[in-house]
Amino acid sequence: MAVVSLSMPEELLERLDDHASAHEYSGRSEVVREGTRSLLEAFEDDRSEEGPLAGTVTVRYDFGTQRIERRVAALRHEFDDVIAANDHSHVADYCLDLFVLEAEIDAIASFVEKLRAIGGVEHVNHSLVPLGGHDRSGGG
Repeated sequence: MAVVSLSMPEELLERLDDHASAHEYSGRSEVVREGTRSLLEAFEDDRSEEGPLAGTVTVRYDFGTQRIERRVAALRHEFDDVIAANDHSHVADYCLDLFVLEAEIDAIASFVEKLRAIGGVEHVNHSLVPLGGHDRSGGG
């Protein structure tokens, strides 16, 4: 197995160690491997969806970090053709952006992955809904 060196803030490292201990992982590497698998597989189940999707994406980062705000704004412009709506709010000491997208899975996945790659973005979450002509969920 290859050895990888990475850097992270002390607070995140402490959280990683606490999580590994609380859930009886063998160590940091096992937690990082599991987290990496989860990140890379985030869209794999959804890739079977064909046709347009509606996606909501929420992004959280520290209030007053203009560098991050500029990068998020640049990304918003890059994906302007698939973003149906966007809202920027201040909640506690954070900026919270909500994006509504209408696109194929690959475009939504690319948008989410680019948001996650912005240094200082603390949280990115997404949800997808098929826009086909019928309910695929089996519900009413």
